[in-house]
Amino acid sequence: MSDLINASLRELSTALAAKKVSAAELAALFLDRIDRLNPGLNAFIALDRDKTLAQAKAADAALAAGSGGPLTGIPLAHKDIFCTKGWRTSCGSRMLENFIAPYDACVVEKLNAAGMVTLGKLNMDEFAMGSSNETSYFGPVKNPWDPTRVPGGSSGGSAATIAARLAPAATGTDTGGSIRQPAALCGLTGLKPTYGVVSRYGMIAFASSLDQAGPMAKSAEDCALLLNTMAGFDTRDSTSLERAAEDYARDLEKPLQGLRIGLPTEFFGDGMDADVRAAVETALAEYRKLGATTVEVTLPNSGLSVPAYYVIAPAEASSNLSRFDGVRYGYRAPDYGDLNDMYSKSRAQGFGAEVKRRILIGTYVLSHGYYDAYYLKAQKIRRLIAADFQKAFESCDVIMGPTSPSVAFAFGTKSADPVQMYLSDIYTISTNLAGLPGMSLPCGFGANHMPVGLQIIGSWFGEAKMLQAAHQYQKATDWHTQMPGGMQ
Repeated sequence: MSDLINASLRELSTALAAKKVSAAELAALFLDRIDRLNPGLNAFIALDRDKTLAQAKAADAALAAGSGGPLTGIPLAHKDIFCTKGWRTSCGSRMLENFIAPYDACVVEKLNAAGMVTLGKLNMDEFAMGSSNETSYFGPVKNPWDPTRVPGGSSGGSAATIAARLAPAATGTDTGGSIRQPAALCGLTGLKPTYGVVSRYGMIAFASSLDQAGPMAKSAEDCALLLNTMAGFDTRDSTSLERAAEDYARDLEKPLQGLRIGLPTEFFGDGMDADVRAAVETALAEYRKLGATTVEVTLPNSGLSVPAYYVIAPAEASSNLSRFDGVRYGYRAPDYGDLNDMYSKSRAQGFGAEVKRRILIGTYVLSHGYYDAYYLKAQKIRRLIAADFQKAFESCDVIMGPTSPSVAFAFGTKSADPVQMYLSDIYTISTNLAGLPGMSLPCGFGANHMPVGLQIIGSWFGEAKMLQAAHQYQKATDWHTQMPGGMQ
């Protein structure tokens, strides 16, 4: 049964339907693996074997009754940013260390309704603020390929979990690259949908106009199956888009003959490490073999994406995190004088350094006299970035380039220099500002045999086209099947 840890979601579904394995046996297989390997990775921060096995037994009953679906009985784990009823939902912060969610996020609801089995909650950068998973109150997640290196962030727990085969799939969120960058650094596939395609209800907010939930798994096909369940209109989220349901797996088997791949000159200039460039160029050569053509495009304002993002995101974070004041729920300082002292001490003690930094920046750019100078200008730049993409897509179907400028870096390398850390997301941030879909898939290895990710960016609602391009590449290569040594 140990071969099931490498099985695709479709293969697991077939095995469950044929009664070669039960959902309870499959859940126990992964729970035992988590017990053995998680202490060295720190990916899971909440586990409840009884809850998981009860859910698995319910899935077995549904399968026996013939009412199961394609995902029924398949285990997954949730990034700890999603409210999950009866589970601790901490957002990687001391502020919510003891918070038990009283309801399910929409994404959790949908995956539960599909019969998937929750293995536990996953570690993450505090309130999703970080690119390395070093800001978590519960300690950093280790990269399964090399435990001295970061897994990426903020969905580092999700990425490490799938890479180490502790779960076949996981949920993640992407505000500036937080699904794609850790997927690249850990050698798996992660997809950020078009803004509004997946409901944000029950997902603890960081930057409301940028946050988007998405699937993380070993392959593009797995991500398509997950997105089919996760996507859909939700009246409880004012930014959720009312669109007809679509099958994101519909074009997976279509050949790539005639696909036009845009290569932005700005993505292939200085700043990308040589090993990353070599892997990406080799992947592009494979796409040409598969029948695609490459065209040069330009995104002239993409260089402004990092400064624009680090005005807009902290501004929205400052507003969203104001609710954590020690009054209603969350951490409250044990000793304080008056009400203002309680607010001050609760927030000072409950939030980590990176969250405080972003709250301070956000409060500053929204303050009187600076709103026009910073926040409004950043929003205008955001519009220009979206217009650049719109023009680029007139001459191509998808855009490709590196996901991250480097392979996974060692712990402590960038944590003392916030600007260097922020630049880790230089290739991913612009898609969030524009609301576009993007994904990362493994395309080789760089220095020290660390994974390299290829980024695919689609036009608005172009998820099926991106998934087709990724799936055809994964049929021709085996990078997505590679597993870290020592994780057997």
